[in-house]
Amino acid sequence: MQNKINIKNKKARFEYEILDKYTAGIVLAGTEIKSIRQSKASISESFCEFNDRGELYIINMQIDEYSHASHFNHKPKAERKLLLSKRELKKLQKEVASSGLTIVPLNLFLNDRGLAKMNIALAKGKKLYDKRETMKDRDNKRDLDRIKKSYNR
Repeated sequence: MQNKINIKNKKARFEYEILDKYTAGIVLAGTEIKSIRQSKASISESFCEFNDRGELYIINMQIDEYSHASHFNHKPKAERKLLLSKRELKKLQKEVASSGLTIVPLNLFLNDRGLAKMNIALAKGKKLYDKRETMKDRDNKRDLDRIKKSYNR
């Protein structure tokens, strides 16, 4: 019925070591969801943060203005609230406060009912040598796949 929208944060897995994943809902205005359905959103520079009331917000997420809207359009870089259960929020807040971890968005998608959801992850920042190791592993895997492909012919 509707096309699948899957907006990814490609840098997240390179910059961070993923420890735990969660799926969260997002509080959006009407023009925001319409822009997301047109794939006019970016989460590459965004991160998640708790406010003083213990609510989780996504910061620096870019949703372009909807082209067919009037003056009731949304702000492109507004803070947007993420919806999780109380148990998940308390667990995440405790982890972030105690061990210095961060919460990064992995991808933004529409579920079967057409609601916008976001996969977020509890992550630990990688050091430079970890990033080099990731690049080396990726290159080795690519070389092995090439060898296997040529061997199977």
